[in-house]
Amino acid sequence: QVQLVESGGGLVQAGGSLRLSCAASGRTLSTYIMGWFRQAPGKEHEFVAAVGRRGISAAYADSVKGRFTISRDNAKNTGYLQMNSLKPEDTAVYYCAAKETNVVLTTTAYDFWGQGTQVTVSS
Repeated sequence: QVQLVESGGGLVQAGGSLRLSCAASGRTLSTYIMGWFRQAPGKEHEFVAAVGRRGISAAYADSVKGRFTISRDNAKNTGYLQMNSLKPEDTAVYYCAAKETNVVLTTTAYDFWGQGTQVTVSS
């Protein structure tokens, strides 16, 4: 089992930045891909970004390309999502997820999920 805990969410003005962290425990993350998803009120989970096991391959939703950067530090068993130029439409609960595979997934087919961290962007 892998336990994931997100942190770093909060309230920020439009144009600002936040860095989310996803700390893993229970297993080493080096054989897992990591992904970030978000869910706004009344909406489905939305893919944001995903990164391969070594942090080389990455995928992004079109809505965040050029603004968000996903990364990971396997030595620290932690993943990150750097969010710049935030917009009010980025407001959501952000979840990290992990799956033991070598294929970067953009769907919700992940095995382990964190509890989420709230990001609120004011206009």
